[in-house]
Amino acid sequence: MPDTHKDHLRDAQEMSADEMRVYEVAAALNVDQRPATIKEIAAMADLPEETVRHCLDSLTHCGRLVPKGDTYLLGPHDWGVEH
Repeated sequence: MPDTHKDHLRDAQEMSADEMRVYEVAAALNVDQRPATIKEIAAMADLPEETVRHCLDSLTHCGRLVPKGDTYLLGPHDWGVEH
């Protein structure tokens, strides 16, 4: 059975500017496997929480982010983060 999250991954170029900002902030917070909260993402991305929630819904639906309680972690990806 195929991994449904991976089947839904869109090309990064198909993401809106807000979705890209939200994803990049979540990725930055996840460097040490630290889950990101909506409040943290909104503050770091300088976006209203309502916009962040909409982006998180979209990014979760396509599998780029995975909800964990009230926080979000990166979904499957094939890149490493160097710091």
